[in-house]
Amino acid sequence: MLTIKINDKDYDLNDLSNDAKAQLASIQFVDAELARLQAQAAALQTARNAYAKALQELLPALPTGDTVKFS
Repeated sequence: MLTIKINDKDYDLNDLSNDAKAQLASIQFVDAELARLQAQAAALQTARNAYAKALQELLPALPTGDTVKFS
């Protein structure tokens, strides 16, 4: 017996309607896509940080007191 917990209640998957199973599959798909996009966003942020650091190292030194800020 396969069960799924929704709102602290256990449901037998075999007892769910086809529409309920389709909604569950859609939720699982969306959850997987969100996880994939969050991982992609983390990788892109890491790359951005590396590019910003490389750029900072290539810029000429500014006089003391002046700063460069990336938004």
